[in-house]
Amino acid sequence: MPTRKAVTLKTIAIELGLTVQTVNKALKGKQGMSEATRQLIVQTAEKLGYYTMDQIRSLRLDHIAPYPNERLRFLLIQTAESVSYNRLLLQGLQERFFSFGHRIELLMLPQRVKQEKMGKWLEEAGVQYADGVFIAPSILPQAWEAALFNLPIPRILLSFPPTGVKIDSVIWDVYEATCQAVAYMRGQGHERIMYVGDIQMQRGSILRWQAFNYAMHASGITIIPTEHSIGLRDVDMQWCKQLASQIAHHKPSAIICGIDHEVAIVHDICKELNLRVPDDISLVGLLNEQLDTLPEFTRPLLPIAQTGYRAADRMLWRIANPTLPFEHIRIQGEFHVGLTTAPVLRKGPIISHQKS
Repeated sequence: MPTRKAVTLKTIAIELGLTVQTVNKALKGKQGMSEATRQLIVQTAEKLGYYTMDQIRSLRLDHIAPYPNERLRFLLIQTAESVSYNRLLLQGLQERFFSFGHRIELLMLPQRVKQEKMGKWLEEAGVQYADGVFIAPSILPQAWEAALFNLPIPRILLSFPPTGVKIDSVIWDVYEATCQAVAYMRGQGHERIMYVGDIQMQRGSILRWQAFNYAMHASGITIIPTEHSIGLRDVDMQWCKQLASQIAHHKPSAIICGIDHEVAIVHDICKELNLRVPDDISLVGLLNEQLDTLPEFTRPLLPIAQTGYRAADRMLWRIANPTLPFEHIRIQGEFHVGLTTAPVLRKGPIISHQKS
């Protein structure tokens, strides 16, 4: 494959039908154009693979060629449980790799494969012929992880790594996101805050609960685990009835829901209990993205696409620096205040107890 030509300001200007001066002003952050035009220019520059001299110097320090001779092929490996993330992760990976001329493909793992045959399945699927793999979150059964960790090619885990595993990881920081949620609700005067979220299945789910405990304790509130909905989720959804009983009994002034697909369930249960959101109860949800079927939620903005973008950089860095120590990167997002939360206006029975 021939060497890709360097993209210049003129390249971008021709692509958009603008002057070189306009493109230059946009990329330098100067005034004199609409924000929409500036954003279009910046996005086009990134798509075409335009680099400033500072960016080129930075890439070369990491031994990454900004205009590589070879087009690489990567895989985003997932199971059905990680499908909800893949569109956003894939978006970030594609955006970054496109500027280098590389490509990323999806590979779905079968769920019904015996553990001892997983390595053979990966071999028959030709996974080892990829230049590198990205391992999506929520891989089930978890035995797949061990088989993927043992692949003899560069690997990036898009999740929180197990203890002792030698692998690079990049993940959106749900620990910090949960702490942000608690800090905001405590700032609004809420003390009776209930946590809802299955903490059994994934490492990230456990971290959310740990972060909730830490943040509440740091703000002067002691947690009683039985007053929160953190148990196993049964197939017949009996946990929903139990949650409704917990809300009715403990009367929390706010709920933080830590699992994306449980947010809508919590919202519906509150409606069934005739609790108005946010007048009677405030809700914060760790949503992957805002849903049209829900009101504008107060939520941490989980940087999933940005995680994919950053993971692409980390993969190229790892290929160029195979002997350097492994790194674990957490991407922090902002906090969005929507229409589902309000300050505490009245006192009531407490779900948790002030420390003496």
